[in-house]
Amino acid sequence: MNWSAKDIYPFSAIVGQEKMTRALILNAVSPSLGGLLIRGEKGTAKSTAVRALAALLPEIDAVSGCPFNCDPYEYGRLCPECRAKVNGGISLTARKKRIEVIDLPLGATEDMVIGTLDLEYAIKEGERRFTPGLLAKAHRGILYIDEVNLLNDHIVDVILDAAGMGSNIVEREGISYVHGSEFILIGTMNPEEGELRPHLLDRFGMCIQVRGMEDPDERVRLVKLIERFDRNPSDFIEEYKALQDALSRTIMGTRERVDDVRISEEMVRLCSRLAVDACVAGHRADILMRKVALSIASLEKRKTVIKEDVDNAADLVLFHRAKMPPPSSPHQHEEKEKSHEESPEDEKDQEKERPERGDSETGETRDAEEKRGGGDQRETEGSVSNKPVLETVLPMGDPFTVKKIQIDRDRKLRKGSGRRSRTRTSSKSGRYIKSTVQRKNNDLALDATLRAAAPYQKQRTHEHGGIAIEQSDIREKVREKKIGNFIVFVVDASGSMGAEKRMIAVKGAILSLLLDAYQKRDKVALVAFKGDCAETLLPPTNSIELAHKLLEELPTGGRTPLCHGISLGYQIIQSHLRKDPDVYPLLVLISDGKTNVSYAGGKPFTEAIEMVADIKDDARFNSVVVDVEKPGLISFGLARQLSSHMGARYFKIEDLRADTLVDALREGELR
Repeated sequence: MNWSAKDIYPFSAIVGQEKMTRALILNAVSPSLGGLLIRGEKGTAKSTAVRALAALLPEIDAVSGCPFNCDPYEYGRLCPECRAKVNGGISLTARKKRIEVIDLPLGATEDMVIGTLDLEYAIKEGERRFTPGLLAKAHRGILYIDEVNLLNDHIVDVILDAAGMGSNIVEREGISYVHGSEFILIGTMNPEEGELRPHLLDRFGMCIQVRGMEDPDERVRLVKLIERFDRNPSDFIEEYKALQDALSRTIMGTRERVDDVRISEEMVRLCSRLAVDACVAGHRADILMRKVALSIASLEKRKTVIKEDVDNAADLVLFHRAKMPPPSSPHQHEEKEKSHEESPEDEKDQEKERPERGDSETGETRDAEEKRGGGDQRETEGSVSNKPVLETVLPMGDPFTVKKIQIDRDRKLRKGSGRRSRTRTSSKSGRYIKSTVQRKNNDLALDATLRAAAPYQKQRTHEHGGIAIEQSDIREKVREKKIGNFIVFVVDASGSMGAEKRMIAVKGAILSLLLDAYQKRDKVALVAFKGDCAETLLPPTNSIELAHKLLEELPTGGRTPLCHGISLGYQIIQSHLRKDPDVYPLLVLISDGKTNVSYAGGKPFTEAIEMVADIKDDARFNSVVVDVEKPGLISFGLARQLSSHMGARYFKIEDLRADTLVDALREGELR
């Protein structure tokens, strides 16, 4: 096999990923679009397509010997060294250079990415000099981040900042340096291995989802093409040369035409309307949708943007930004609360309207109530009923693969092990992410210490040679690792959950979350609320099997003491934190938000709002609300109201599935 590193699979020979190849071409046409995030399972040609894109792009003029790939004909974008040469009357020598794809390794440190102090020069000359990083190499090229979701968030932040500003600003270790940093940013990720945080997702201009081909004929065609390429890459590349040249000309022509394309006021309004309908945050989506629509129109050789261009742009720009609709306003909620807070009277009225269901909000039929002599009995809010409650045990729903549930990192140094949340650790295990001058755990950061000491070596005396290091130079490592979490499930087991057998789906969702907790080495506790109080079914434990058994046998019926459930779950978290301050808890409330049992003599739902607002300020734990309200013509949105006041991430129960392209898929990590 005659193969070399220069033999890149042709872009025009990629099969079945038209959306991905088109999005890459749009980025090549307009690098200012903000880059592309490609989500997809393994083996879907993500990396192949990115590397093949560079071969389509024309050579660039670069200053000979410049590590920043400066354009010799644009003085305003020259690096400080090139600008100094021009100011000194030295002519810059230009050379032709192919567009490079710069790979960012997963273990990249901040020094590798943005550049750092030239240590050797500092020791020899006693002066500071900047050594360029990967952002310098990527200038005017392509920066490729494979498995971007596994990269340290701080590094992703640095890269996205540089891409957004078009320059890399370095202020560290006595160095102040600015250089151009304009590149086509391409990130790929497999969602099965974790999500990106929402603010990082938003910084990517476009995002697409790719999947493997399902057509057997197309799969066979792909296999045959790969076999031919592996057998003789040179001949295969030559065979596609005409298509590659045509595609390259298309990109260049589109670049030249894009500034002449016009977009009407109507189409601009359509961009903003689509962004509003998708409930996106900020205005980045509106701006990018307009830019992408212009590029699409230019690619299609149109001089004016049409509705189809805007729709195609929205598909690329809104995929990872769209959110669930915001909760209703407070006064709307108060009206719903007054008319829909549950009581036995309401339940009977609802039963009259829906005779076919046969289950009241307490899980009992009207006939059964009347047989017990309770037909005319009235209960006030918060009162304790003397009527017996009919409870039922509903079966377990089918489990499914849940999305990655991950808690935000905090600034506290924690210990422990697991597979869910990243945290900074005071131990000497974990990945070294940066250095600090604070002395805490005697974990020497040798590289940072040497850089701090290097500029002063000429002034310091050396009795035995070597490098003189003083106390002020010493830096320690800041490390990061993954730990498990303590998850407290607070489950609504009242009669309303028996209506339409919702508890079957709820049990299936909880089981799925329990299985995910087992895989992430989490500790769990289980609280159920029904009747007039809440109870701890399972104290903190690592036994998922025991939790499964208790969940399977959990009965459904009675009233809805929501406040009692939240309070008990919070008490368990507080108690566990006193025993183990290093734990990072997560409260998962699974309910439709309805309540009809008072906690302190007031309105039940108002009390619930006040309670979650009080615990919101406790930064020691995170929270999630899983809404089990059935979709329909009337939606009260009480669970969403709770999540808003609680500062919790909000999920509809169907959104927990790993294969649904909704809020959690687009936003990734919790909170």
